[in-house]
Amino acid sequence: MSDKAVTIPKGLKFLFGGLAGMGATVFVQPLDLVKNRMQLSGEGGAQRQYKTSFHAVAQILKSEGVTGIYTGLSAGLLRQATYTTTRLGIYTILFEKFSGSDGKPPNFLTKACIGMSAGAVGAFVGTPAEISLIRMTADGRLPIDQRRGYKSVFNALYRISSEEGILTLWRGCGPTVVRAMVVNAAQLASYSQAKQSLLNTGVIYKEVLLSMSFNHCKHNVFYIVDFFQAILQTTYFCTLLLA
Repeated sequence: MSDKAVTIPKGLKFLFGGLAGMGATVFVQPLDLVKNRMQLSGEGGAQRQYKTSFHAVAQILKSEGVTGIYTGLSAGLLRQATYTTTRLGIYTILFEKFSGSDGKPPNFLTKACIGMSAGAVGAFVGTPAEISLIRMTADGRLPIDQRRGYKSVFNALYRISSEEGILTLWRGCGPTVVRAMVVNAAQLASYSQAKQSLLNTGVIYKEVLLSMSFNHCKHNVFYIVDFFQAILQTTYFCTLLLA
């Protein structure tokens, strides 16, 4: 019997990463919808529609039904299929490229630069799905006569490009890319560095706790960037800012 280690093909790793993100989206989509609705509540000096997260969930269920809480799910799945798969794929490729011939991983600064590069490309690729997601989740808060009524993410992509121009799919791409660069530089580099240290000490079980901690800190630190990104990608006023 051969002692040669079995390695998973890179393409399969990227596929698993994208599928994992899509699977997670099925569970967190309602929370993403509530987050976007609350961030946009009170926009333009209007009265806030939701007092708390629980109030938002109750109002959405009351006015839009159970299916309303999953509005934008198709866009969320496409976002994971594009953004997550791309960033993890590029990070893995560059990580191996910058590793030593003896298998020694790159230093922390190099990992951070790799994370920034992967995040930037992933965010650029995923921006059309991102803007579709934000618009679809925000649609229910508008008066009925002003709703866009996108049927799916593909319908949203087609209508946005045909009605507002193809470049509109990358509206707000700047802050989205910057956010992704900072997030991935911190998240992927820190995770890789911590994992490397733990593997050297043999304390493998802490990897899960570290993963949870890094994600918790990431979402707290970058909430404000996410807030302005949501406003920029949902309002037509941004055309004046970008002109």
